Amino acid sequence: MSKKYSLKVNENYHFELNSKSVVALDIIAKEVNQYQIIENDTTYDIETLKTDFSNKKYEVSVNGNKYKVQIKNELDDLIKKMGLTLGDKKKEKVIKAPMPGLILDILVSEGQEIKEGDSLLILEAMKMENILVAITDGIVKQIHVKKADAVDKKQLLIKMV
Repeated sequence: MSKKYSLKVNENYHFELNSKSVVALDIIAKEVNQYQIIENDTTYDIETLKTDFSNKKYEVSVNGNKYKVQIKNELDDLIKKMGLTLGDKKKEKVIKAPMPGLILDILVSEGQEIKEGDSLLILEAMKMENILVAITDGIVKQIHVKKADAVDKKQLLIKMV
């Protein structure tokens, strides 16, 4: 059975492809992120400029013209029909303990602006130090624990705005 793909180009154009038509293309990798595609005696020089894998969005250059492309498959369509999202980066503004443990250190303070990936606190669990990091940009609104507190799994540690 052939898989189906839906491509949206520059938010204006919509194409449907199936895996058989994609496999039929003559694709040659030239360099990293650079390809040559030959279809019906026509050659296309393709370069991947930007990638956002989690949202399945790409910026590509085709023969020097830039395009924004979003690719969806049958699973994406099914998940959308169910009212769910796949790869949606709804970033929680709360940090909860991923496991029971002991707060060794708190690396931020209330009111502090933080960036995605910044270290927030150190949680000791099973004799290992785990650094919990921010999963989104924000400002620390409240810290619900203090150094040396024992915490349970899923206990609220930090609220952000």
